[in-house]
Amino acid sequence: MRYAEPETVEEGVTLLASTEHSRCIAGGATLVAMMNAGHIAPAMLVSLHRMRELFTLTESAEGLWIGAMTPHRVVAAETRLRGSMGVVRSAAGQLAHPSIRNMGTIGGSVCLADPSTEMPVALVAASARVEIAGPNGRRIVPIEDALVDRFKTSLGRGEIVTRILIPRGVEGAVGHHLRFSRVAGDYPTVSISLTLSMQGDRCVHARVVVGSCGPVPLHVTAADQRLIHSVLGEDDVAAAGQLLASAASPLDDVRGSAEYRRMLIPRLLGRALSQARELAHV
Repeated sequence: MRYAEPETVEEGVTLLASTEHSRCIAGGATLVAMMNAGHIAPAMLVSLHRMRELFTLTESAEGLWIGAMTPHRVVAAETRLRGSMGVVRSAAGQLAHPSIRNMGTIGGSVCLADPSTEMPVALVAASARVEIAGPNGRRIVPIEDALVDRFKTSLGRGEIVTRILIPRGVEGAVGHHLRFSRVAGDYPTVSISLTLSMQGDRCVHARVVVGSCGPVPLHVTAADQRLIHSVLGEDDVAAAGQLLASAASPLDDVRGSAEYRRMLIPRLLGRALSQARELAHV
């Protein structure tokens, strides 16, 4: 296996494009474990650690651009992620345990595309966009277009995720992430990421995304619409939760059966909405 440490994104793109079965290595939290287990055997590893632009955080009128090599612990402590952007900060702070948050990066989470981890579901709730550099230049795509299946992205050969935009979102909205797991630090059995805005006792904006219940983070527009203009009463939450549960396609595994996960969705949604309202002081 070859190993390279290019200093620019362009050099990295050239290396990746020229070598079949090459992989980027960022924090290595998952990639190294997969290599040690014999699940993958890359012909070349291209380290991203010397590419300085991947470590930068840049605030703009649109929102906050986060470099792909930013560790989860930095995202969890980033105070500029407030309002609806706070859903990403909230998820990063709950992701796995401290050693993973120190090693793992936001770009690595996008490229891994594991629907059972915190960051993809939070990024979809935040309507994030992803900048991708490749042999044909750079492009920006909605996060939902980057995550196409379980452990599969739309990245082509030679492409590198360079940064992620967290948009400012709806004025006055809050963001929140809530997970349910067997034990702290385990993968969530079900997770909910949402952004929410209230006027008085009525919901005027809601975007709810469910994790660990399908090949990609689950977003159902009809469930959002069921909450908007409501007072988020018990019937409203139950109806929205049922829409999400009906659209979910969870797996049976050691963390819970598919049936159990579907039952959890409405209950976790109610709890997440209640906590988000407290954040908004409504």
